Amino acid sequence: MRSGARCFLVLTVLCATLCAVSGAQAAEQMADEDSHGTLTLLFENDLFFNTDRDYTNGVMAAYTTAPADTPDWALRAARLLPFFLQHGEVRTSYSLGQDMFTPKDILIADPPPDARPYAGFLYGALGLTAENDRRLDQLQLQLGVVGPDSYAEETQKFVHRLVHANAPQGWNTQLGNEPGLALIYERSWRSYVSGKLLGFSFDIDPHIGGAVGNVYDYVNAGAMLRLGYDLPDDYGPLRIEPSLPGSDFYEPTSGFGWYLFAGVDGRAVGHNLFLDGNTFQSSRHTDKLPLVGDLQVGAAISLARMRIAFTHVFRTKEYHAQPGIDQFGAVSVSFRF
Repeated sequence: MRSGARCFLVLTVLCATLCAVSGAQAAEQMADEDSHGTLTLLFENDLFFNTDRDYTNGVMAAYTTAPADTPDWALRAARLLPFFLQHGEVRTSYSLGQDMFTPKDILIADPPPDARPYAGFLYGALGLTAENDRRLDQLQLQLGVVGPDSYAEETQKFVHRLVHANAPQGWNTQLGNEPGLALIYERSWRSYVSGKLLGFSFDIDPHIGGAVGNVYDYVNAGAMLRLGYDLPDDYGPLRIEPSLPGSDFYEPTSGFGWYLFAGVDGRAVGHNLFLDGNTFQSSRHTDKLPLVGDLQVGAAISLARMRIAFTHVFRTKEYHAQPGIDQFGAVSVSFRF
């Protein structure tokens, strides 16, 4: 059995066990109708599919407030933004994450000039969301550092020692230190199309968005299909940008629900620091492709206080010398409290 299939099977068994243990408690907890804050832990890695290249690892912890706990400044800011909903619930989010990129052969100390550069991005993010029954606006400001100060080299070498994997040899060629800024906006429509199929509920949620900054410049659009039982009020599981938009927060519609999902996203990319190289100094770089697409499939299980999801992502080539499409998995666990 392939490692990706094994990981998915293990996750499914864990979810089923969790549901069996927590089902009785979940029904009782649903009596509390108040909104909650949500903490999400997210892990993305290509180890699920036996590769170790390109976008090879991402981790993030994110907390989104309940609407009742949203600061006054955030409420005022949301109402002042002309492209944001002027009515509906407003939340703030706070995130900390690290992304990691490597070439296809990590055993070469001096990778070829057209290889993807080694790079890391360590960042914090402040987000603002506005939501009603049918639409979600999300704005996020990421601030961080690219280069050795991101500690991506130390992270990868530590993990590889831990799992007895090959030590990467080329981090001396990584991008230099540079402040990183990305302003990301996404608009999603929930249940733009919805109904019943084979006795299960389904909906289709389209989205548009874009990003500006010295890390990324792009515009994107796509849609997600969800099919399941007692679909929670969410927009799919949270992902690390650039990606299909999801939502950290969710509102369960019963004590237990689940859904399968599939989504597509297309991006027109003007700038990608991790391919174009440093902005203010000479560095490794490679010729990027202007159009990138994502296809993702996965499953999510929702309880009154927890949502767990696995996503399998297929990403088209991002640069000319790339050997093929990327595949990586994403595991997210969200807690409402």
